[in-house]
Order: sequence, then structure tokens, then C-alpha cells
Amino acid sequence: MTKETFAAKPAVLLDIDDTLLDFHKAEALALAKALREMQVDPAPETIARYSQINKQQWELLEEGLLTREQVLLRRFEILFQELGLDRSAEKTRDLYERNLSIGHYFMPGAEKLLDDLCGSYALYIVSNGTGSVQAGRIASAGIGRYFEKIFISEEIGYEKPTAAFFERCFAQIPGFDRERALIVGDSLSSDIRGGINAGIRTCWYNPGNKDPRPDITPDFIIHDLAELPGVLAELFPG
Repeated sequence: MTKETFAAKPAVLLDIDDTLLDFHKAEALALAKALREMQVDPAPETIARYSQINKQQWELLEEGLLTREQVLLRRFEILFQELGLDRSAEKTRDLYERNLSIGHYFMPGAEKLLDDLCGSYALYIVSNGTGSVQAGRIASAGIGRYFEKIFISEEIGYEKPTAAFFERCFAQIPGFDRERALIVGDSLSSDIRGGINAGIRTCWYNPGNKDPRPDITPDFIIHDLAELPGVLAELFPG
């Protein structure tokens, strides 16, 4: 692929977790296995509470109130404190990340979407996930071949939604043009706010019909990944 051909294609930046791959299903299974290895009962309510805590910690990271390392440990520290258990957050983290990096579950329509978009658009992954975990999941899913580059915040040095994260990404895309770029993701606070901060168009993937936020307004909203090719055709005709 020549640089001229490469640069001529619109850039589509895709989130991984709960956009292409079902993170919540993978999270529940990986956590249950890790807790059993730590001799903790992986009761459904425990899994659900961890998911809430985890989401809260990542949101604090997005606000710049925690570091990545703090997030990765605090979620287990808080969980064990609430359960009244004396367990190692560090060991649990290692077990959990090892489990999470093995295997994958596609979001509905994700495989067909990538097949449909590949060739017509320059595709990129933009993720706040841990590098080793995301590398394992991408390899398991066999989707690396669809992407020109894969940008993981741990490797970039900044997190979504900061403008710095996107500037680092854009600098690695030959001929990048903000007017010919779209970010697609399920998170208003990370993906959509990040795209707004970066000065590119945004598409919120909202399969669960979550409530919008008055302070974060996406350019497009889809409820099914099958809607995205139509959005792109409208945005980048010809």
C-alpha cells in the first residue's frame, strides 16, 4: 500500500472493549477464575460489585485523578476491603490479567463490520486497556490484520480522553487529516469526549440505550454496529 493510497482513505478509530470485543463477559469469566485461585467465592454479586468498582476507577483515571497503576490495584483493594478479606491485590491483578488476555468474545456484528470496512477505510484501534491484555485478546480474536496500527494508552504514555493521547496517535498516521477521521466507541467519557478533545468527529455506539450526557454530545449515535457503514458513507461520500 503506497503512502498516497494510505493517506487518501478516511481514518476510522475503533475502541476495543464493548465496541469490538465483549469486555463484560470476558471480565466476569477472568475475574471468577482469579478469585477462585485466591480462594474467594466468585458469587454473582461479587462479580457485579467488582465491575462497578472497576468502572469507577477507570473513570477517575479519565479525569486525571488516578494513575493507571493505582487503578489496576485499587479495584481489588476496594473489593477485598468491602468483603472483609485479607488478600493480595497484586497477585489477584496478575491472575486476572493473565486470564483476561486469553480468549475473546465478539460484540454482535463486529466481525462482519471489520470485513465490510477493511479496504475502504484505514482502521486503527485506540484503547485504554493494558498492553499485554489487549495484545492477547486481539491475537485470540485474529483481528490484528484489519488494522493499520494499534494504539494502546499504556504504550502511548497518555490515556483517552486526553488530547495528548490522540496527538501521539495522529503523529504516527501518515497524511492524517482530522476532517477525514471518525472515532467510534461505547464510552461517552473516554471515546466521545476524547474525540471532541482531539477535534475529530465522533460516533457513540450505544447498544444498551444508555442515557446521553448533556455535557458530551457525539456527532452520530448508533445502536447496532451494522449502522456504522451507512454513517461512514454519509460522512465520507465517494
